[in-house]
Amino acid sequence: MKENSVSLILGILFGVGLGIAGMMDPVKVQGFLDAAGRWDPSLALVMGGALLVTFVTYPLIIKRTGPILGGKFGLPTKSEIDKPLVIGALLFGTGWAISGLCPGPALANTLTLNTGVLVYLVMMFVGFWAHKALFKA
Repeated sequence: MKENSVSLILGILFGVGLGIAGMMDPVKVQGFLDAAGRWDPSLALVMGGALLVTFVTYPLIIKRTGPILGGKFGLPTKSEIDKPLVIGALLFGTGWAISGLCPGPALANTLTLNTGVLVYLVMMFVGFWAHKALFKA
């Protein structure tokens, strides 16, 4: 129960942060990705802030024997770049560029009932199902 409460609080905090940063606005995100047109570099500050926090905290966190609420860290076991990784990255990047959304902002935008967001979410779950079917995950 404690883990679920903390997850809910952190999810709400994440959603609020996405909203404040403008990352829930697909047009703003597409403006950032449009380097050949009317490029909006403001989201680089958001990404830079996230990288800064990660670079400072990751070495401290990884020294722990496990997460504060128990269990174990879910760290990747593979280190090689393989075909599924490259294809997945290409699909993710293409979908992000076309829609201006990635999974976090799309879920946070669900309550807007925006048709584009709902179509994105349906296709995201179709992609989850396709991956499971193709790779027997």
